[in-house]
Amino acid sequence: MTTIYDIAKKTGYSPTTVSKAFNNYSDVREKTRLDILRTAQEMGYVPNAHARTLTTKKSWTIGILFVESTGVGIRHPFFSAVIESFKQVAVAKGYDLMFISKDVGGRQSGYLENCRTRGVDGVVVFLSDYADPYFQELLDSNIPTVIMDFETPQSHTVCSDNSAGALQAMEYLVSLGHRRIAHISGGMNTFPGRRRQLGYEKALDQWGLERQESYIVTGEFYTLESGYEAMKQLLELPERPTAVFASGDLLALGAIMAAKDSGLNVPGDISVMGYDDVDMAKYVSPALTTVRQDTALLGSRAAELLFDTINGSQKDREALVLPTQVIVRDSCAPPAVSGR
Repeated sequence: MTTIYDIAKKTGYSPTTVSKAFNNYSDVREKTRLDILRTAQEMGYVPNAHARTLTTKKSWTIGILFVESTGVGIRHPFFSAVIESFKQVAVAKGYDLMFISKDVGGRQSGYLENCRTRGVDGVVVFLSDYADPYFQELLDSNIPTVIMDFETPQSHTVCSDNSAGALQAMEYLVSLGHRRIAHISGGMNTFPGRRRQLGYEKALDQWGLERQESYIVTGEFYTLESGYEAMKQLLELPERPTAVFASGDLLALGAIMAAKDSGLNVPGDISVMGYDDVDMAKYVSPALTTVRQDTALLGSRAAELLFDTINGSQKDREALVLPTQVIVRDSCAPPAVSGR
């Protein structure tokens, strides 16, 4: 069986340097670390996880607390893209990922107990209910956390600039000549939904557009189905909107389906704009104009924050807010002359 001493002899580095390279010590140069890892792979070296844990006082495991209420789960393209980006950084640093629930050994106990039982070094959180007392228990503990799409001084947080993204969407629609713009909201009970709706309302005031209560419809759970139902409500209004800004791409795609089923052309009769820029947005017909969240950057920055905290190099809490970008495709156009 190959040992670190064999690798040290082969590479010319000391056993201490080899050990540090395996455990991602910051005082080992990247070129040295890669040389050692490459040699280890060639020699078929498999590190002893238990010994590694005893040496570094780490489990080399990160918990993923992922609970959302749509029923889509990790299949949702936004969440899966962010988690994949997070995973790439984690794996590169030698960590495994583990999903965390409230259940340990078949009984409900709580997120904190599960994290302690599993011995995770830190947790990345995607949660639909931040008022959950089990989540608050975890937040009050000394386990390093980074939370996506939320604001709290108790933890690092990472999100896109949801309000600014909504303003960008509205600015684009106004620039096309739209004045009757409706909003399919993600709901005021979710952090991104609330921020995007506030951005929509701020845009109405900014451009002197009339606020119409009937122009805001909640698309619960950010699903195709809820987007479809929300659009049906908007199309039944006496004076229907000429454009619809949806709080998520799946909501927007559901809205387009409803418009087509009602005999309308998108964007000829009504424009539809989304938010997220999921992969499928560019492949549907018409290709979806949307606000892009940089999922790769969201995941990687969250990972870097968490690992810096675990290693003690990040002391202060950070609330990272990342910029968004309007992606122009085919689902929006100037309003028809009649406005109908």
